[in-house]
Amino acid sequence: MILSNSKIVLALFALLVSTAGIAFINQPVHLNHQTNFKMTNQEVKYGIEGFQAIELTKDIEWVDEHGKTSEPIQLANYQGKFKVLYGFQAWCPGCHSRGLPALKKMVDALKDNDQVAFFAIQTVFEGAHTNTKEKMLAIQKKYDLAIPFGHDVGNEKTENRSSTMFNYRTGGTPWFIFIDQNDTVIFNDFHLNVDQAIHFLKDIK
Repeated sequence: MILSNSKIVLALFALLVSTAGIAFINQPVHLNHQTNFKMTNQEVKYGIEGFQAIELTKDIEWVDEHGKTSEPIQLANYQGKFKVLYGFQAWCPGCHSRGLPALKKMVDALKDNDQVAFFAIQTVFEGAHTNTKEKMLAIQKKYDLAIPFGHDVGNEKTENRSSTMFNYRTGGTPWFIFIDQNDTVIFNDFHLNVDQAIHFLKDIK
C-alpha cells in the first residue's frame, strides 16, 4: 500500500537521531523548499530531499548480489518500488561501526518484501587509492549483503568525486537516501534510527 502523508510525516520524524563521526566533503546546500516531510519553517538540511530523484550515472561500476559484474543500475528500472541507497567508503570508521550494520539489519528485516530495493554505493570522494572496487567487494562479502553494490568514483563533470554524492548533494559517509514509490527523495541524511526505519519500511506493500 502507499502510505498516507500523515504516516510518512510521523515515520520520518522518528528516523532522525543525533549521531557523530561523519566525514564531510563540503558545506551542505540549503534549499528554500518546504516539503511535507519537515516541520513547519524547518529548512531542508541536505541536498535534494523533497525533490525528484536523479538517475544514477552509467559510469558507476556495479556488481550483483553475488559480487558478479552487472549492467549499470538504473532507478527507472525500479519504478513503483521504494528504493534505499546507502553511501559508504571502505576506510570510513562510521560506515563500519554504524552504517553497514544498520544497512544489514534493514536488508535482513525486509528480505521478504520485494517492494523495497536496497543498493550500496561506494561514494568515493577521497582516498581513491584505498577505497577501491576490491575493497568494496570485500565489504559486500564481510557483511553478507546480498544486494547490488556500486563503485562510484565520478567523472570530470563531478571533479572525479562520486557522481551520486554530487547529484544528491550529500554530506559525506555513511549516508542513507530513501526514494519513495513516486521517485521523490524523502530522506537524505546520516542521522538514521534503524529500528524506526525498519518499522517504516515494513509498512510498504
